Amino acid sequence: MRTLYLSLAALFFGLAVLGAVLPVLPTTPFLLLTSWCLVRSSPTLHARLRRSPLFGPLITDWEAHHGVRLHVKLSALGMLAVAVGLSLWLGELATWLKIVLIVLALFGAAVILRLKTIRPEPRAKNEERRE
Repeated sequence: MRTLYLSLAALFFGLAVLGAVLPVLPTTPFLLLTSWCLVRSSPTLHARLRRSPLFGPLITDWEAHHGVRLHVKLSALGMLAVAVGLSLWLGELATWLKIVLIVLALFGAAVILRLKTIRPEPRAKNEERRE
């Protein structure tokens, strides 16, 4: 089973990395699947993934709050809009492909928007006075 989980973790991690640069492929679900597989197969690799500057905060936020921060949502929506906009403008796509691209982008945006948004915790009054 360990080999199966490690293989799945590698596959999901590859998809998460692709999702970080491709607008129609989500990053977070594949990253969470990677984490799930690593917890069951390699605690060392899981700890390393959690320490990753790029992916670690996403996993930590999800584990603690089952959500993502507002800046993550805005970044994802911005990258999606730019990539789809450039594809529609510069790509010589058939009309049906443009429609498919727009539908997939709207679906992706809906998924992003439905994720719980983690709000910053209010600071204590003592901290506000020191600034």
